[in-house]
Amino acid sequence: MIKVLNIVGARPNFMKVAPIIREMRRRGGDFLPMIVHTGQHYDARMSDSFFADLGIPEPDFHLEVGSASHAVQTARIMMAFEPVVLREKPDWTVVVGDVNSTIACALVCAKLGVRIAHVEAGLRSRDRTMPEEINRLLTDAISDLLLTTSEDADANLLAEGIPAEKIKFVGNVMIDSVFYNLEKSKSSTIREELNLEEKSYAVTTLHRPSNVDEKEVLAGLLDALVAVGEKMPVIFPVHPRTRRNIESFGLAERIENSGVRLIEPLGYLDFMRLYSGARLVLTDSGGLQEETTALGIPCLTLRENTERPITIQLGTNRLVGTNPENIKSAAFEILENDSPQNAKIPPLWDGRAAERICDALLKF
Repeated sequence: MIKVLNIVGARPNFMKVAPIIREMRRRGGDFLPMIVHTGQHYDARMSDSFFADLGIPEPDFHLEVGSASHAVQTARIMMAFEPVVLREKPDWTVVVGDVNSTIACALVCAKLGVRIAHVEAGLRSRDRTMPEEINRLLTDAISDLLLTTSEDADANLLAEGIPAEKIKFVGNVMIDSVFYNLEKSKSSTIREELNLEEKSYAVTTLHRPSNVDEKEVLAGLLDALVAVGEKMPVIFPVHPRTRRNIESFGLAERIENSGVRLIEPLGYLDFMRLYSGARLVLTDSGGLQEETTALGIPCLTLRENTERPITIQLGTNRLVGTNPENIKSAAFEILENDSPQNAKIPPLWDGRAAERICDALLKF
């Protein structure tokens, strides 16, 4: 039996780990899965509700590191995680995504000689000003098994000198969660609470520091959303960081009496129910680029680059940057075009990635 520590820290991790834990528990004769929650996301609205919605068992370990600078948070995670590894002596540690918890726990295991599997390996934005890009590069460099979501990720790893025998294309485990929970999300009443009809509204999320920590950039994005809001309601579940900056920058007046509706952050099922009925999604999130592609929903990514080019090449995603005029032009084009986009679901985004991940761990 293989003892596996599965690391979660921030919301995107939860959606990726949930199917893996479920599959490992189904194969109880092969796996002894344990969950380590670093506490990187410490707000209950941003963390605990996702455990309940996704059916993730209570963490075996909660490190409770909380918020801090990148250096301090990473150091705190490493200091709290090392005793867990020394005590539990796992066969594998599974890290997912690209947050500080990912690289911190991978570093601890690399130095203690514990094998590391990185789920969602090989994604590259080519932008090293993004903290996530640094986390991705370093985690891949020290991992023993690199589990990829798309064939372009394989190519990135091979180009960086990673041996082919360490790379396994397994598909997108985030999409496992989407397909598993889509029917379940229909029990949510969020659309009724907000008085929304399917395909009659847009959804937006903004949280990246490059978008929300600079007044001029955030103001431009809000202006673009207000313009879209003249065509249809724009529902905006606001990240706490983004809300603070809207208020501290004095930008709240820009969206008052507009079609942009600020609401509190939502749990996983409520948010899935919300965006799955949207006519258009505008976001700077990585995961939403994938989820909208899987469900065939037009998505505008409000960033200058993306580590998920497959969602543009095959899916419903468009990279439009942060220029308000470009955002408005792309949004209006989508809203005025009733014909379906010629989009496909990428290979192995079939809801069975967790099975292939477990197979790869056993085979390795």
